[in-house]
Amino acid sequence: MTQTRNIVQQQSGETILPNVRWCDTFGSKLRGFMFKSTLTTDDGLVLVESRDNRVNSSIHMLFVNFDLGVIWVNNSGEIVDKIIAKPWRLSYVPAQPARYTIECHPSRLDQFVVGEKISFQ
Repeated sequence: MTQTRNIVQQQSGETILPNVRWCDTFGSKLRGFMFKSTLTTDDGLVLVESRDNRVNSSIHMLFVNFDLGVIWVNNSGEIVDKIIAKPWRLSYVPAQPARYTIECHPSRLDQFVVGEKISFQ
């Protein structure tokens, strides 16, 4: 059974992205959006690491056929970096250590502000 969470902006309490897939196992993190043919504006996932780290929270875009909005969040819930990741690129690494990597439709990227805090509910 796949777990899902809502991503909530802490200050306003507003749900930014509902029902994102929670990926905390090696297999679920490895798979991500690889081999998927399309991405809807409601699709999203959170890749979960055991602690804040730049290397472990880096991503690849091999076998991903579309742009992704990528947001990195540290253990305190603070958004530390974000980017639009392009298909078939070898590596994207956050500017600051992060524990959580959110992958979503690029149109959602503007809803996330570096420095603001979010929570997973």
